[in-house]
Amino acid sequence: MVGITATGAYVPLFRLGKDTAGWKAPGERPVANFDEDSLTMGVAAVLDCLNGRDRTLIGGLHFATTTSPYAEKQSASLIAIACDLPQDMMAVDYAHSLRSGTVALKTALDSIKAGSARQAIVVTADTRQGAPRSNMELNSGDGAVALLVGDKDVVAQLVDSRSLTHEILDVWRVSGEAYTHTWEDRFATEEGYAKFVSLAVAELLKKNNLTVKDIAKLILSAPDPRKHRDTARALGFTPEQVQDPLFGSLGNTGCANATMLLAAALESAKPGDKLLVVNYGDGADAMLFEVTPQVEKMKQGRGLKGYLASKKLLPSYETYLSWRGIYEPDTGVRRPPQPGPSASALHREQAEVLRLQGSKCRNCGTVQYPPQRVCTRCHTKDQMDPVRLAEKKASLYTYSMDYIAGSKDVPLVISVINFDGGGRMLCSMTDRDINEVKVGMPLELSFRRLYTADGIHNYFWKAVPVRS
Repeated sequence: MVGITATGAYVPLFRLGKDTAGWKAPGERPVANFDEDSLTMGVAAVLDCLNGRDRTLIGGLHFATTTSPYAEKQSASLIAIACDLPQDMMAVDYAHSLRSGTVALKTALDSIKAGSARQAIVVTADTRQGAPRSNMELNSGDGAVALLVGDKDVVAQLVDSRSLTHEILDVWRVSGEAYTHTWEDRFATEEGYAKFVSLAVAELLKKNNLTVKDIAKLILSAPDPRKHRDTARALGFTPEQVQDPLFGSLGNTGCANATMLLAAALESAKPGDKLLVVNYGDGADAMLFEVTPQVEKMKQGRGLKGYLASKKLLPSYETYLSWRGIYEPDTGVRRPPQPGPSASALHREQAEVLRLQGSKCRNCGTVQYPPQRVCTRCHTKDQMDPVRLAEKKASLYTYSMDYIAGSKDVPLVISVINFDGGGRMLCSMTDRDINEVKVGMPLELSFRRLYTADGIHNYFWKAVPVRS
């Protein structure tokens, strides 16, 4: 039996909503912070999915996005090291199509079925950018999901799938451009989306001798609420059979949309439910899953439901535009531009920078960060073991606020944090409300982008208030 064994998700803390000055939509949409991108959200989703599980068994990481931080450089390898996954595994990027999320999921499942890996993790994330005030901006959202697949403890078994390929210029973005383009809506719907979604569903159901009535949930990715409603109705599904597309709270998350809605469905699925996942982009994918009794034992992290419930509204639409680099307000005194990071230094310091490994003294148990050769407590030399700090809880020891650092996040909160079990670290705090910052507050770590210079994205870990 091959299928999904665990799920994890990530939705950014901040939302555009009805109380956001300048935002003209009735619903909410999550927006990635200025220091977040598809890669950092993917890391967060993987950590939520793994949630205490054995990482040494993972033999593949499949990362899908249409908004990769690099045009030429793998993102999957960086996600793998930030999540402390084994080196002896395959890491693959999937890109350029809204179907890349379901293509990655099908490929990972095939690798398990073929015996290439015992477990693999599929990560899909997107931060697609519509032009300001456009329908795409209104209906989009930022987010990520991680699905662990394997052949043991399966919560949703893959029964069958059907894929169709179709060349059509309905939605596209030229390399180097910020905004996605669409052709005339009726053409894109009738000759693309509606036509091939219907064909993929019909062929999959016929192949498995099923009817619409046999499906517990239709999990349908659609560009907007109207197309979602009209397509589900045209396929013959009742409203009770259709998974909530979450346009009012999540929006269309690009290539991550179908897999995020699948994770949402699994959070409330019952044994025996048949789930039909349908995705579109230059063709269509239809995947049929059957939920097993193991779903009742599935360990959950925060999950999609938890992340959707934990949120803060942005005060203004201008803040969102600033985070996206569309609008640059004058912040007054600025520090000089950041020098480009050293590729050789980043390579040399991967363990402490990307994995966030400190050192633990074998003699007295003292934890230090960055890793040291000499223990500060007992002065033992070269008797250290590596210890990962990225997933440890922490608390704020002390802090300062810098109002002239030139950050998009004024003031820059520079924090000294203490890890549970030992260890201390200096880092920035993000996703914070300065009125809530206080000594002793509980914190956790989040993988973020510090800055970009000379074409290099400099990633590191920041402290964030614990989301509840």
